[in-house]
Amino acid sequence: MKYRFLIFGAHPDDCDLAFGGTALQLLKAGHEVKFVSVTNGDAGHHIMQPAELAARRKAETQRSAQVAGLTEYEVLDNHDGWLTASLENRAQIIRIIRRFNPHVVLTHRLFDYHADHRATAQLVQDASFLAGVPLCCPDTPVPDDFSVVYGFLCDLFMEPWPFKPDVGIIIDPVIEQKIDMVMCQESQFFEWLPWIEKNRQFDAAKLSEQEKRDHIRSGWLFRDEKNANRFRDILIEQYGEAGRNARYAEFFALMPLREEKDVAGFRKFFQL
Repeated sequence: MKYRFLIFGAHPDDCDLAFGGTALQLLKAGHEVKFVSVTNGDAGHHIMQPAELAARRKAETQRSAQVAGLTEYEVLDNHDGWLTASLENRAQIIRIIRRFNPHVVLTHRLFDYHADHRATAQLVQDASFLAGVPLCCPDTPVPDDFSVVYGFLCDLFMEPWPFKPDVGIIIDPVIEQKIDMVMCQESQFFEWLPWIEKNRQFDAAKLSEQEKRDHIRSGWLFRDEKNANRFRDILIEQYGEAGRNARYAEFFALMPLREEKDVAGFRKFFQL
């Protein structure tokens, strides 16, 4: 059976980082994957003005979508840094979920340094039940076969409690393609993020293509390597010896919306 995966990130590039490798694996297996950036990213730069930046960041997402072969990469026109868990925004999320009719929806956890990440997490969780209620947003009908499992993307936050994965996906076979995806978001990884992190000597124009790839690998995909070691037991449980030797992996957890978690049911969607 082919499944539909809907991933909500707060900003352009959030989905690429947290789900890019898994998306590539799923797409190759014939599944559908849609990314949604809940804001347009128009505050994430130290030089560019918001309207120009929003247009650039949307173009970057479309290049990433083309590299990966995504079903769609939708960017909502909500201002970066000002996202709230409003009723209007909740309705927007409900409609997106119904239109795509996914089997799996993933987003951030509520524990995060960024207000937009927290608001996105709240919006998706608030929509998780209401998306199945026909009288909420009746202009967008609930599909007849509507049945969605909700979950979280992995993070490194330890308080108030650390991320505990229910499934892990080895992404070693597609790690170079994930780098290709992330490199499409050049305004972020080669301009804005070095600046906001006080690396004012960084100049991407002076880097070779390989040096840029190495910058993404060591500066950002170290998370996938760190998490593969952090949750090695999950990989071994799922993959056996291959899990013991994997270098890069992405992890996901069920959203606690039921009294009991059906981990086996969640994992079936990710069988590759």
